[in-house]
Amino acid sequence: MGVIHLHRVSLEYPRTKTMALYNINLEVRRGEFVFLVGHSGAGKSSLLGLLLRRYHPSSGAVYVNGVDLRKLRGNRLALYRRKVGVVFQDHRLLADRTVQENLAFVLRVQGVPRREWEARITRILRTVGLVHKKRAFPYQLSVGEAQRVAVARALIGEPEVLLADEPTGNLDLENALGVLQLFKLAHAKGTTVIVATHAPELVRAYPQRVVRLKNGQLVADEHGGRSLR
Repeated sequence: MGVIHLHRVSLEYPRTKTMALYNINLEVRRGEFVFLVGHSGAGKSSLLGLLLRRYHPSSGAVYVNGVDLRKLRGNRLALYRRKVGVVFQDHRLLADRTVQENLAFVLRVQGVPRREWEARITRILRTVGLVHKKRAFPYQLSVGEAQRVAVARALIGEPEVLLADEPTGNLDLENALGVLQLFKLAHAKGTTVIVATHAPELVRAYPQRVVRLKNGQLVADEHGGRSLR
């Protein structure tokens, strides 16, 4: 997946008539790492929702490799979403399945041959340091462990783009930096990473491109973590 381009995008939620985004112009190139920063309600989750094609812009358009996401239907939309890994603030693991089964579920949905499952699951769990927890259920994990499994689930499908929506909001600093390290590893392998956060310590720990939203508007786009104020 190459260039992501938001062109004059505004988003209004029709039920509430609330404007979430105003006239956003943004381009993210393949392999970039971007922090979306801003207070709660700034529009970070709304922007990620557009990239997932959960919402359609009220005006403007979202393009990926020059293709308007509104035109994706059926198999084309499913194929697009397979290329996107997602991490939320709450891990959203399937409570009645083990860590291993949660990861296998993703591989099944993506059509990965069953003979490849064990090797891929072991490899990703080794990356997140949780091979010894593969038979554990989510309730048997600490909050930090559960979120690392959530990152593993997002990455096991080898996505081209990783979207994270406040992925460290429930974690202490040590665990937050551990999750950030996993994003850095994915970035180093060429994955495009977009992390929505209001945690300045993450941006300081890995100063990359910082896009700041305020009241639905893009107010700064800089490199090196200077847009934290």
